[in-house]
Parts: sequence; C-alpha cells; structure tokens
Amino acid sequence: MAAKRPLNVVKIRKMKQQKEPLTMITAYDYPSAKLAEEAGVDLILVGDSLGNVVLGYDSTIPVTLDDMVYHSRATARGAGNTFIVADMPFMTYHGSIDETLRGVRRLMQEGHAHAVKMEGGLEIAAAVKAIVQAGVPVLGHIGLTPQSVNTIGGYRVQGKDAEDAKRLMNEAKALEEAGAFAVVLELVAEETAAAISRELSIPTIGIGAGRECDGQVLVFHDVVKYASPYMEKRFVKTFADVGEQIRGGIADYVNEVKSRTFPAESHVFKADEGVSESLDSLYGGGRAAAESAQPDAASADHKKVGAQG
Repeated sequence: MAAKRPLNVVKIRKMKQQKEPLTMITAYDYPSAKLAEEAGVDLILVGDSLGNVVLGYDSTIPVTLDDMVYHSRATARGAGNTFIVADMPFMTYHGSIDETLRGVRRLMQEGHAHAVKMEGGLEIAAAVKAIVQAGVPVLGHIGLTPQSVNTIGGYRVQGKDAEDAKRLMNEAKALEEAGAFAVVLELVAEETAAAISRELSIPTIGIGAGRECDGQVLVFHDVVKYASPYMEKRFVKTFADVGEQIRGGIADYVNEVKSRTFPAESHVFKADEGVSESLDSLYGGGRAAAESAQPDAASADHKKVGAQG
C-alpha cells in the first residue's frame, strides 16, 4: 500500500467542495501523534489544550511559545505524513506584526508545523492576513475561545441568540477574507454553525458545534478517556477507555512486585555455568554471607560472660 501523503490547504478546501468530512484530533507528543496518523486522521492539532490535559494547568493561558514549539516538534516526529497545525499561545499575536511573525517562524522552523491556529475574529484579521502573506497557512478559531475565557463569561455556548449568531458570522467572514484556510467553531449552537458552514467557501471544523460543520475535532484525551478523574462533556463521545486499562495495568504491576511474582523465570537472563560459584569464592558470598557469619550482640555478650566466669 502506498504511503500516506499529508494534506495541503488546496486539498482541504477541495474536501469541502466534495462534501468529504475532515477529521482532526489533538496530539502533543510522539506516541499519540503516531497512533493518530496510523488511525488515519486528516489533520493533527497541537493545541494549547496541552496546558489542561498534559501540563496540569486549569486553563490554556499559562502555556508558552516554548511549550508549543517543544510539543509540536515531538508531534511532527511521530506524524511525518499528516498535516500538523500548531496553536499560537496566549498573547503571542496581539502585539506588533514583527513579534507575531517571530512566533510563527518558531512554530514552523523549530516546531515543524504546517500551519498555525489563532483564536479570534475581527480583532486578529490583520495579523492573519500578514501571516498568510508571509506564506504560512492559518486556521481560524471562533466561538468559545479558551484564551479569552475570562472576557466571554466562562465556558458557555456561543451563537444562541440572533445578535451573537450575527457576530460569529461576521467573525468567520473576516477570517475567510484575511486568508484563513479553515475555521474551528467551538461550542457554537448547531443552527449558527450550520449557517456559517453554508456561507463560507472554506471548511468549518466543529467541536461542540453540531452536525453540519465540514469536519470535526476532538481532544485526544477525551476520545480515549485518558485522564483521572475524567470530566464528562456533552459534546464529546468517548470511543475507548484507556484510562481504566492503564490504571488497572499499573496496579497489577505494583501487586506483582510486592508479592515477588514479577519478575518471573521468563523475565530474567542467566549467566554462564559456574559464574555464581566463581563470584562466591572470590567475595565470600557477599555482604549477606558476611552478616550471617557475625554473631548477634546477645550471643556475643553471653560468650564474654561465660569466659570471665
């Protein structure tokens, strides 16, 4: 079978025209990326969600550009034949264009990403345009934007009323006009997401945005329930429960070591015949033999008293 070839932005747009759904999943390291590629996903997102699911933060805001470069590079090593998008982290694209492009350059040159993702709409359109003009594909992201969760009132569904739906439509159109090759719609009412998907010529990729998007994206750790404790989410379907298997496997390992049933005969390596006897003759059986040869204190005292009597 011919080796898988990574997508490009032309093929991604063509998939929308042909009504072929795009599949995207997050990955943050070599093994998860390799598994995702072997499973056949179209795109891998090195998301700043790694702050929550890998680094243990309570939001994506503490994630740094160094974090993103490190994890993008590891992911790229595991999925060399998959289109990889890396997140621009918090406050790395709201300053000067020069500063923004320096961050983009690091993700592309050091992180080996094929594209970058940016949260926001109208307020980042100029930055998106500059990045695209510099030759870097940009994936937009509107709706629930975790980096600005403190200003949008928490983790709530977007586009539920007419005014908010219109705002999201305008944001999506601004990103399309700026040159984004696709737009993520996160936690958006299904009707609003469907209208945006019909209106745009570029694909929409939904996460909690209903059934009418041109593709779907989920977090790796949600898909396989790799967390403890795991928090259920309405918009997520769990397709495997590796967390329970991992926990059980490690518990079995601990129990077998404690009971001395691991390692077993099948796990050990044998020396040549006579090696054990040779070592014993040279070193007298080691510390254990020396200690067993020493009388205990009570016995020594008894012998001392007897000798004096």
